[in-house]
Amino acid sequence: MTASEFTALLMLTTAASFSPGPNTTLSTALAANLGLKRALRFVCAVPVGWGLLFSLCAGGVGALVVAVPALRLAIQFFGVAYLLWLAAKLAQSSQMAQADAARLNVTFFQGVMLQFLNIKAWMLALTVVAGWLAGRADMGARFAIILPVMLLFGFFSNLAYATMGSLLRTWLTRGQRLIWFNRIMATVLVVTAAWMATI
Repeated sequence: MTASEFTALLMLTTAASFSPGPNTTLSTALAANLGLKRALRFVCAVPVGWGLLFSLCAGGVGALVVAVPALRLAIQFFGVAYLLWLAAKLAQSSQMAQADAARLNVTFFQGVMLQFLNIKAWMLALTVVAGWLAGRADMGARFAIILPVMLLFGFFSNLAYATMGSLLRTWLTRGQRLIWFNRIMATVLVVTAAWMATI
């Protein structure tokens, strides 16, 4: 891989990882409601899930998703439905204790599986496979470079958003701030779901 190709990969990865989306929104909301320690399992689940998704796309599953529109629509539908369900749960959490009582308890497995329902994650994986792997004689070597880079960016972007959420935690305990924060985060998830539905 040339230096210019690697630089282009880093630019794409930075933009894709640090721009708001379902993962970063959930990382922020989970840390704000449950604390950074509890949000870390989701923060770790994101790169694990995306790494699995990327590996499958590199192995040819991505081509199947592109070739079978019904499969792409199913991913879109279930992804949108899951985000709307999470938004509803988040909007109903008005106290830290409610969030702590499993209302927002997103498991590691759910975090991994969310990547397979996240059309943004699919688009990124397919873009990287098409631009940096497909048809290359050194595909294995490129994959060995790209995967850890993407995983690190996925982890640190979600950790940054979760840290921001945890820093807001004390401030959110006063008055109606947590209610409004959760409603804003729920709205961001709804907007993300609407965007995903139109792709």
